[in-house]
Amino acid sequence: MRSSDPLTVERGVAHLVSRDAVMASLIQQVGGFTLSLEKDYFKALVRAILAQQISTSAARSITNRLIEASGGETNLLNGINSRSVEELRLLGISRPKAAYLKDLATHVLSGVVQLDRMEELSNEEVIEELTSVKGIGKWTAQMFLIFSLGRLDIFPADDLGVRAAIKNLYKKRSLPKPKQLQKFEKLWHPYSSIASWYCWRSFDLK
Repeated sequence: MRSSDPLTVERGVAHLVSRDAVMASLIQQVGGFTLSLEKDYFKALVRAILAQQISTSAARSITNRLIEASGGETNLLNGINSRSVEELRLLGISRPKAAYLKDLATHVLSGVVQLDRMEELSNEEVIEELTSVKGIGKWTAQMFLIFSLGRLDIFPADDLGVRAAIKNLYKKRSLPKPKQLQKFEKLWHPYSSIASWYCWRSFDLK
C-alpha cells in the first residue's frame, strides 16, 4: 500500500479512527493526511545521512551546499563520487558522514543498491538493501520507506518523535522503549505510517 493512492489513505485514516480513540482525537485536531513524497531517492538518502544527530535547519543548509557544489540535484551522485572525503569535509560535512556518502555513491554506481527498482521490493528487501550502506541503519531505511516510497505500514519503533508522542498522547509516565510499543504496532496495523505521521504532527499543536 502506498500513500499515492488517496482512497487507500482515506481507508487508512478511517481504520485508525475506528480502532484508536486517542488517535481519532489527534486526527480531528491535525486534519487531513498530507504526506509529501521525496521522489529523488538518492537525494533523500543523502539528506538522511547528513541529518543524523544535527538540527533540521543545519542538515538542510549542508545538503543545499553539497547540491550547489555538485552543480545541481541531477549531478549530486557524480558530485559526491568525484570528491574525496577531505573535499567533502570542506563543505561542512563530518568525516564519518563524508565516508558514508562515498559508500552510498559507490553502492549505487556499482548496482549493489538499485534505486530504480526500489518500488518493486518488499519493505524487508528495501531495508536489507539500504542497510548494506555504511551509515544507513534500519531507522533511516524506514524513513525512506515512508517519505520516499510512501509505504503505509511502517512502524518506526526506534523513532524518538513517535515514542515521545505516544508518551504524551497516551499519558505514559516515562518514555516507552521500542520493545514496549508492540501494542501500538498491532493497533495501527496496517496503517502504521499514517499513525506515525500524525504522531509527528502532534508536536505542531498548541
